[in-house]
Order: sequence, then structure tokens, then C-alpha cells
Amino acid sequence: MPASRIAVVTGASSGIGAATARQLAAAGYRVVLTARRKDRIEALAEEIGAAGGQATAYPLDVTDRAAVDEFATAFQTIGVLVNNAGGALGLDPVATGDPADWRRMYETNVIGTLNLTQALLPKLVASGDGTVVVVSSTAGHGTYEGGGGYVAAKHGAHVLAETLRLELLGEPVRVIEVAPGLVRTEEFALTRFNGDAERAAKVYEGVPGPLTADDVADTITWAVTRPSHVNIDLLVVRPRAQASNTKLYRES
Repeated sequence: MPASRIAVVTGASSGIGAATARQLAAAGYRVVLTARRKDRIEALAEEIGAAGGQATAYPLDVTDRAAVDEFATAFQTIGVLVNNAGGALGLDPVATGDPADWRRMYETNVIGTLNLTQALLPKLVASGDGTVVVVSSTAGHGTYEGGGGYVAAKHGAHVLAETLRLELLGEPVRVIEVAPGLVRTEEFALTRFNGDAERAAKVYEGVPGPLTADDVADTITWAVTRPSHVNIDLLVVRPRAQASNTKLYRES
């Protein structure tokens, strides 16, 4: 299989990452699944294989640079890197936000993306047709109350993608940023509120048709599968019920 048909997806154990892995595999990519939860990505690799795709599971913490560098030695070249690992913690105002939560969000959303991108960039260039995808958020493009730590981290991810695109001009590598709005997944809000299912459910309460992980995965796969000379710099995708980070329609 050509190197340009090998795709690494981080945060592939659930949600957008898992959905993206499935859709890239269906599009003909050999997918390398990375996440901390070994059992989840191994089960997903088996599922993809049973459906006729190709997938390999590789347990990885994107914030562990030594582990990331070791992971990178497994490849001579790759075609696609989807930096999806991330997440939000808490919804406290700046005045009372937990610095540890801010640090964890920055480490995962920004430093994790930096680690994988730096480690795999030579392999992407060597493929002659590489693509880096950064899954950011509409939080990276607009603030909202209580979101300071997550907004700061996703702004960092956005700036990383934008800067990398400038710096790679002339190299055979595209840099794509996909910024989802309100997405209902099994874990995002639950993780944000430390397992409080009732509080997590209220995020989506009354919202007709929030995005799903498959919606975002479809968007990522579409962007990745454009012709090589076409770069989707930034694609913001929201549900119809969401006009901005602070304007959301809820049915009574």
C-alpha cells in the first residue's frame, strides 16, 4: 500500500477519532489507531478488519514525548496524520478555574498535537503527498463564559495549524483544520463534568440535531480525500441549531 494511504488517528478510542478511523478505512486507508485505552482501539481494529478494512492498534499517550518518538520509528513514511486527541475539563470561570485542568487541556490539545506532528512530519514529507489534520473546535475561534481553559487550548491548536501551514509552503504536505461546534458524543461532556451524567445531558437538552461523531468524521474524510493540490485550510462545522458558541436554539 502506498505511504499516502496510511493514516494515523489519535484519540481513536471513541467519539470523533473512532468514527474518523472507520470512515478513512472505508475510503481505502490503512488506519493506525492510537489512544491510551488499549482494549478500545484493539476492539475497533478488529471491527474495521471484519468490515474489510485495514487497521492496527497502537496504545499511546500523546503527551508522552518519548513514547511518541518511539511510535514514529515504526514508519518510514505515512500519508495522513489526524490530530484528534483532546478534550475539555470543567466549565469554571477564570477566577476559580483549576490550573491543573488548564494545564492538562493544554498538554493534550496543544502539546500532544505538537508531539505527533513533529515526530511524524519527516514521514509525511517523505511520502510526497502528506496531510496533517488538526481537529480543533469552534472554541478555537470564539470565547464563551466558563470556557477559558478549553478556549485557550483550542486557540493554541488553531494557531499551531495556521503557523505550520505557513512554514510548510513548498513542501508536499497539506495542513487542514476542522473546527466542530456542538457535537454529541458518548464521552465529551461526561469527561468535562467529571462523570456527572445529569450535567452532561443538559449540554444537549432540547437541541434539535446536534452534530454526531460521524458528521465530523465525514467532514474530515471529505477534506482529506480532496485532490492533492486542494487544501481545505479551515472548515467550521456546526449543527443548524447553533449560530455561535453562545447562541444555541433549544426547543421548549
